[in-house]
Amino acid sequence: MSTSGRRWRRVDGVLLLDKPSGMTSNAALQSARRLFQAARGGHTGTLDPLATGLLPLCFGDATKFSADLFEADKTYEADLRFGQRTDTGDAEGLVIEERSVAFSAADLDAVLARFRGPQQQIPPMYSALKRNGRPLYELARQGIEVARESRAVTIHALDLLELGARSCRLRATVSKGTYIRTLAEDIGEALGCGAHLTALRRTAIAGLRVEDASTLEMLAELDDDARLALLAPPDALLQSLPAVHLAGPAATRFAQGRAVAAGAPPGRCRVYADGRLLGLGEGKDDGTVQPRRLVCA
Repeated sequence: MSTSGRRWRRVDGVLLLDKPSGMTSNAALQSARRLFQAARGGHTGTLDPLATGLLPLCFGDATKFSADLFEADKTYEADLRFGQRTDTGDAEGLVIEERSVAFSAADLDAVLARFRGPQQQIPPMYSALKRNGRPLYELARQGIEVARESRAVTIHALDLLELGARSCRLRATVSKGTYIRTLAEDIGEALGCGAHLTALRRTAIAGLRVEDASTLEMLAELDDDARLALLAPPDALLQSLPAVHLAGPAATRFAQGRAVAAGAPPGRCRVYADGRLLGLGEGKDDGTVQPRRLVCA
């Protein structure tokens, strides 16, 4: 119980939240956590305050598997404004350069084709990456720019949804660590006019979709039972992994943190007994499965 008298409780599950613009991911998490009175919670990767869309939140046992979504591919819809560069790469920054816009639709198609596939991307200064223990955005706010090493990312898909005189909307499916703000700026530079991001919406992470998400306003209007019914089980985060089913003594040993013979394929797997998730395992070459993260009994 908190100092304000709020009663917290154990809640286990995954909430698909449609985050509003203007709110940090942590603020969205804490708002949802209060609605569910969840004693423990976490999110699966931040969205910038400007961004909206899918933010999976994990409560209780589900927090043990939140890191698995950090590695997953993500899909975004992004609005770009051509002819202007800002100091942050998005609409929250100050305009630092203006240029004329004179490219054709064919030019844009050709540029988008260049950005599909494996890329080397330099992270933006306005990011949470750290240098000597300090977030880069803190240095950027002080007018300090430091060299950043490029990182390997993959743009799996990059499609044009709408095209205006000085703007466009894109859909991008990208690998872990890809900055859509930087992609927008790089596309603008390749077109010779500069660009910045004016809106960003995350629509999917792995097999999770924003169409299945709830807003904070929707959650606030529901009673407790209806809210709890929206939670997916903790293994909703593990559906891309193969399932291994154990029984009897093998299930007991695995739940105790011991490796068991299971005929499991090599690599990570989700492990069950009697339809109940025991945890995350790793299959070895000899067919045994080693516990990696276990749920509470």
